[in-house]
Amino acid sequence: MTDQHQHWERTYRAHPEMYGEQPSAAAVYAAQVFGAADARSVLELGAGHGRDAIYLAQQGFHVRATDFSAIGLQQLRDRAGTLGVADRVDTLEHDVRQPIPLRYNSVDAVFAHMLLCMNLSTVEILDLVAEIRRVLRPGGVFVYTVRNTDDAHYNSGIARDDDIFEHAGFAVHFFSTALVEAVARGWELRERHAFEEGELPRRLWRITQSLR
Repeated sequence: MTDQHQHWERTYRAHPEMYGEQPSAAAVYAAQVFGAADARSVLELGAGHGRDAIYLAQQGFHVRATDFSAIGLQQLRDRAGTLGVADRVDTLEHDVRQPIPLRYNSVDAVFAHMLLCMNLSTVEILDLVAEIRRVLRPGGVFVYTVRNTDDAHYNSGIARDDDIFEHAGFAVHFFSTALVEAVARGWELRERHAFEEGELPRRLWRITQSLR
């Protein structure tokens, strides 16, 4: 178990439902995009305690929710059961540094809110995106959000390699325009939308891209 893995496990144990019960604005947007693309199955990477996975299930999608935190996923399952959507949510404990244990072309859409900007190197990010491409069906849609290099925490805190900086125990890889373009190589980059969320406030991009 890595330091970041242990940190997230401790965080979810100490702060159940730390992000609240309401879905992120990115998930609300993603549900609209996925619905317009006639998606039925959604893979969420980095689902945490599940506020977005549960929202997507409530919108009628079948969601495969993954995270490396067993504690977060248990909280997700408990709430899905309470809200009556357990039959539309499957969970999988998974570290995104490893291959995604799904078949080729097996999901209609992929969603990742603040996952790609975790403590992942550029090489690991690009490897993950190759895995997303493998499991996503032709014409499928990928929506993700990341903190970007306009964020107040960029170039501050504990500096690591590869535009990664650590604050309060959380390591973040801040995305540049060049990295967004690298992630979209071989895809159709449909939108790069700038928005703010939470304290500071955090400055993010919401990226929508689809397989050609």
